[in-house]
Amino acid sequence: MNVKETARYALEKLRATGAQQYCCEARSARKSEFNVDGGLFSLLRTTIDNRLDLTLIKDQRRGKVLINEFTREGVDQAVADCLASAESAESDPAWTLYEGGRKSFTLGAPEGDMDKLFERSRELLETIKRDYPKVMVEQMIVEHDSAESLYLSSLGAEYATREGRYAYSLMFSGHEGEKTSSFNGCGVSADSLDQPLIELGEARRLLAEAERQIDTVQTDSKFVGPVVFTPGCAANMLYELLSNYVMDGVILDGTSQWKDNLGDAVADPRLTVSAAPLHPGIVCGERYQADGRLSENYDIIRDGRLASFMLSSFVARKTGREPAGNGSMNLVVKEGELPVESIIAGIDKGLLVNRFSGGSPSSNGDFSGVAKNSFLIENGRIGPAVSETMISGNLARMFEKLRGLSRERVADGEMLMPYIAVDGITISGK
Repeated sequence: MNVKETARYALEKLRATGAQQYCCEARSARKSEFNVDGGLFSLLRTTIDNRLDLTLIKDQRRGKVLINEFTREGVDQAVADCLASAESAESDPAWTLYEGGRKSFTLGAPEGDMDKLFERSRELLETIKRDYPKVMVEQMIVEHDSAESLYLSSLGAEYATREGRYAYSLMFSGHEGEKTSSFNGCGVSADSLDQPLIELGEARRLLAEAERQIDTVQTDSKFVGPVVFTPGCAANMLYELLSNYVMDGVILDGTSQWKDNLGDAVADPRLTVSAAPLHPGIVCGERYQADGRLSENYDIIRDGRLASFMLSSFVARKTGREPAGNGSMNLVVKEGELPVESIIAGIDKGLLVNRFSGGSPSSNGDFSGVAKNSFLIENGRIGPAVSETMISGNLARMFEKLRGLSRERVADGEMLMPYIAVDGITISGK
């Protein structure tokens, strides 16, 4: 069976269980990829992945099953397993679906141009070899992903989607004689091949910095000072902040320190953070949620105030709150007024951090870890690369009064993020 036949057959079988509410999504995804190892093309393959996701709610008990086949026998067994799952679950009135209508979505580039993708991939390798001779590409994965899906529910939702994207990821390091830098990486999703791959995202900056990271210095003192997080690292730090204070788990168990702060100032007034899968800079962003709601962009933090929690409809009902407008992590942060060079120019001594390696923050937001692929900032300029440098601080406090947000923002198809400069970080070497 194809996607449409599978979804419609599954919906009829779910209806026959006697469940009060039910939904299914059939999705067929195709991935065509090139792999490069040690600078040489090593793999070309195409894979197909079929997926059928079933959910039913019967007598306030939810069952959920996921299978990877589109056969009548497979669907029959999956529906039976879904019903058994519901019958063995605890009753909870918070489980429910939403009414919906008919919608069709065409996103990104559903039809891939593999010849042009190969040429762009070869062009990328040649450009790196020419412009960054000290960089070794340890691995590169370049792909076109496409999918067709159909979501159907007992409450009238029918969402058909055709989507596709180009994507590449690089892992690389700097080399000079016997000396090497720490490895680093970058990746981008795109809906066209109009631009050379190297011009997307942060690739050029990170490749240039890999050459500068071959020689490093140790931070031999401990001090409290400013840190400038590059866009990729800033996104990771924001994710840690949000997961610690506004997501399902910490609101449901009551451990979030912001659980009673909706509408209150929780960050610098210049900070606005949105979950925005419908933003034009996001490639193939979410258009609907598993409970049947259509997705919409929303602000999590608006002008420094907590505007919304990032809650599923289930946790929202459990806690008496409003569900989030979407279930994505496509973060869009409002840009600042100054270029990043001006922000750095105002720092006497600090750190530019490209990558952070550390454990999960504590429940109060304290974090500690190693600043990777990072540089000293001295007298308003970026100085030498550093090694074995630790940073620690508190997630909430460091966003309360920002040193600055850059005018520049980096778009990688998944997020849109400026440089974020913060104060009060403890920086220490060995």
